[in-house]
Amino acid sequence: MSAILPTTAAMPPFHLAFPVHDIAAARAFYGDLLGCPEGRSSDTWVDFNFYGHQIVAHLAPEECGHRSASQVDGHDVPVRHFGALLSIPQWEELAEKLKAVGTKFVIEPYVRFKGEVGEQATMFFLDPSGNAVEIKAFANFDNLFAK
Repeated sequence: MSAILPTTAAMPPFHLAFPVHDIAAARAFYGDLLGCPEGRSSDTWVDFNFYGHQIVAHLAPEECGHRSASQVDGHDVPVRHFGALLSIPQWEELAEKLKAVGTKFVIEPYVRFKGEVGEQATMFFLDPSGNAVEIKAFANFDNLFAK
């Protein structure tokens, strides 16, 4: 699975730091399950290449977990979440992989805004520390910000 957003324009990578309760569990989830290569690390943090972006899991058990949800399309979407935008084939491959290992989804994989300009595939799940992750896919990335 390619780790780069399929687009013709060069996009600068973002950096996101987030809390985890256990570094080994973060490595297993982001590295082994999601396939994100590991970068630098210490005993209390680890960098991952999250589809071309730098995310850093910091050991901070007291800050873990999502606490609030917002209604979107009849679903309770975790307010604090992060994620990646993949191609449809990448998204489908990851959805099948997550289902195969018994991932408990916050929001099962589905297509929202079907037939509309912003049509997108989406799924939400939690990492072992309770951080909400959303993985999306667009058939047409030109519609990423379309109204």
